[in-house]
Amino acid sequence: MPELTIEEVLEHIWTTEEEEHNKIGKDQLVNWVKPELVEDVLKEMLHAGYVFVQDSRIRLTPDGKKVARLIVRRHRLAERLLTDVLEVRADTVASSACDFEHFLNEEVTTSICTLLGHPVSCPHGKAIPPGDCCAKERKVLKPLVTALSELHSGDEARIAYITTRHHSRLDRLSSLGLLPGVDLRVHQKQPTIVIQMGETQIALDNEVARDIYVRLAHHT
Repeated sequence: MPELTIEEVLEHIWTTEEEEHNKIGKDQLVNWVKPELVEDVLKEMLHAGYVFVQDSRIRLTPDGKKVARLIVRRHRLAERLLTDVLEVRADTVASSACDFEHFLNEEVTTSICTLLGHPVSCPHGKAIPPGDCCAKERKVLKPLVTALSELHSGDEARIAYITTRHHSRLDRLSSLGLLPGVDLRVHQKQPTIVIQMGETQIALDNEVARDIYVRLAHHT
């Protein structure tokens, strides 16, 4: 039985329980698996120890919850990356994330989570299960990547990515030299944010600064 099929079913079981607070009936597997494959998929999940059946309801075992949790985490982080960084159209994000998530191993997933500043929810508002990197981030209190608007006077950072959906704004920032990989220093925060790039100073309003995500210098 293809592993991706099992992963997809576990993901559906997790999200259905999460959204509806209800257990999955055996008859619901046909919503996600071809009817002729239902019995094989169920047997495979039972054999792997991912689920057990009680009163015709399919329930995740601790191992099943662990696997499903990781799958959901990868999917929702993929949605966040596709939406915030790659600006994929909203109507294709979910399907693109489904394809993308299967190529993410734990190391890449951690890197994406760290890059995005350990987001707590996907673009649809659903919780992203935290990873070990998120627990570490909470201990140090400051994320690796944060909005420029959150920095303090004197902070030095490197631009990680820009999330603005306004192409005119993106063009303006690019023309000013504000691009991923560029180093900057916050010269002042009030009455407006002024950043220093080499010998050049640029004033930005808070709305623009919130669209610019940076990596603090002591993390580089």
